[in-house]
Amino acid sequence: MCLTFIVINLLDEDIAMTYAKMSARANPDEIFTRHRGPVTSVAAIAGTTAAVSAAYDGAVALFDFKTHTVELLGYHRHLVNHITVDSEGKRAASSSSDYDIYIWDLTKRRLQQVLRGHNDDVECFVFVDADTGVSASRDRRIIVWNLKTGAIRRVIEGHEKDVLSVSYHDGLIYSSGDDMTLRQWNLQTGQLLRTWGPFETETDTCAIDLLHGRAVLGCDDGVIRLFDVRSGDSIAVIEAHSSAIKKVAISPVNGDILSCAYDQRIRIWDAHTFTAKVELQPHATKWERSFSWAPDGRSVLAGTFDGTVVQWDAATGERLSELGGGPGDDGNACFNEISGAADGTVATVTDDGFVRLLQLTDKDASLLSCIEPQGGRRLMNAVTLDPWSDRVITGAHDHKLHVLKRTSDGLAAVASVELGQGPINSLRVAHQPGHEGAIYAACYSGAIARISNDGGSMTAYPLHDGAVKALRLHPTADLGVSCGADGSLATWTLDGELVNAFAGHTAIVDDVDFSPEGDQIASASRDFTLNVYNVAEVRLTHAIELGWRSPKCLCFWDAKTVIVGDYWGALLKVDLRTGTVQRQTIAANGISSLSRGFGGLLASSYDGGVYLIKVDDLSVTNVYRAMVQQIAPPALEVSALEPALGIAARVA
Repeated sequence: MCLTFIVINLLDEDIAMTYAKMSARANPDEIFTRHRGPVTSVAAIAGTTAAVSAAYDGAVALFDFKTHTVELLGYHRHLVNHITVDSEGKRAASSSSDYDIYIWDLTKRRLQQVLRGHNDDVECFVFVDADTGVSASRDRRIIVWNLKTGAIRRVIEGHEKDVLSVSYHDGLIYSSGDDMTLRQWNLQTGQLLRTWGPFETETDTCAIDLLHGRAVLGCDDGVIRLFDVRSGDSIAVIEAHSSAIKKVAISPVNGDILSCAYDQRIRIWDAHTFTAKVELQPHATKWERSFSWAPDGRSVLAGTFDGTVVQWDAATGERLSELGGGPGDDGNACFNEISGAADGTVATVTDDGFVRLLQLTDKDASLLSCIEPQGGRRLMNAVTLDPWSDRVITGAHDHKLHVLKRTSDGLAAVASVELGQGPINSLRVAHQPGHEGAIYAACYSGAIARISNDGGSMTAYPLHDGAVKALRLHPTADLGVSCGADGSLATWTLDGELVNAFAGHTAIVDDVDFSPEGDQIASASRDFTLNVYNVAEVRLTHAIELGWRSPKCLCFWDAKTVIVGDYWGALLKVDLRTGTVQRQTIAANGISSLSRGFGGLLASSYDGGVYLIKVDDLSVTNVYRAMVQQIAPPALEVSALEPALGIAARVA
């Protein structure tokens, strides 16, 4: 089901109105029955039948499997990456891309404390004891917190790239991330005691087996690596998955290893033999990074892209229940990418797995077609609309490319192609001589895949060492450009031969684009810079700082202008002649992609909206809205906090 909703501006209402009163209203858009964004993390509360969850809608919520109720605790100012509960089940900590950590009182169901000190996304937090916590961030730092006062006890530095995971045991901190290492630190002194790696791929997730004294590392090559935490020796290497592992977790009862990967398989490994013990029943919209064990080890919990929470039996792998949503609820229309045409038509893909064709002009914002691709709903990150062939091509989380044809009625599914190169992040269609109609896909495996016009053949070109985040094709020449999670940027021929590598970024490069003339390349990175290069000379011509909010996407509008969209819902218009940056917030969540459209620029957002923008002043001329994402203001407005780093706010 695809619906268009009316926008409701809750910020104009009395902020003192309680969430309970909001839930009592008749309008379903104002009732919290599930998350309205992908669920990033779920943590069961010991001694109860409930779990606390966090998601990309910025919400923290309670799901009770006995009463089948869902309760909103509150919102962060940005998406939430991780949730954890202390050993007593009294407090939860949510780690957010608003750079803060919120401590929630689970007994009183309210925000208790805000920890502020990181200057990039906080990815993970662990309770050490009642008075101490440890966090990890994309600012490459680990912070040890005094939870009595909210003060920073210690800042630990040493990782060379983003820190994504942190664990604690017996006076030692364990951390892993994008620098392909697993590290062991002394909690009291901050001293680095041991480094495992660097390995050949990123190491997004680590966990500690308390029962057997092991560090367990999940890697992007699909391998689980186990190490003795005392000697540092390698214990085992498990060839667990055919694609990147996004989460490992250890059973608190027997030490069995849960591994969750982009090959769509969730598996449990025996703690003693390291052989596969059980595989969880598939779920189409599960998110691999969200999995966790229940404290009793009997069940496994996870969140979905539909905003729900799912429970499996750990012994049999059977799916037991799913909480959230209701009849006819088909997930979240959080827009991941758009592709526009001059006539005002816009192809879109979303977290709910539907392909939508819109009409968006200054006078019209309407839905033309909304269908599932072949094989049913799956999260899709990539889309391209090819007016020359009247095709819409999408790329999905399950490694498949879907081809749809524009018809008089809208869209019709034509074919699906299994690429086997991990999730697909970006797509473009070539029109250069000799390559007419060929499809190019940026894949998580590090490859650029070339698919023939009829979908009958595929060739993979391994051009990057990490996930390929985006690609573009030159307007006329036999040339493509792509960027990667490893900070790389490269041009290549349409036959897959590397032409040039462009240096300059120090973190993930999220998007890239050719100038309309094809003589320049612009790239936006999580190092908070926009770089512009001369293609022929392979030379950096501009390096423009964008502030401390991470960019996500860009459009090289003309020879003198680049438009950047960031994760905070803002557009930044960069004048390449002067280096000046004009900023305008247009959305309530991140800007996911930019495209040319009817008489202006199109911007899609995770908040459920597609915006038509006038480039001159970045004003919004029309909006298509598929979803209202948040039903209340943030739990704590930024103005209520002391802005100085290292100062924590307590909520009365």
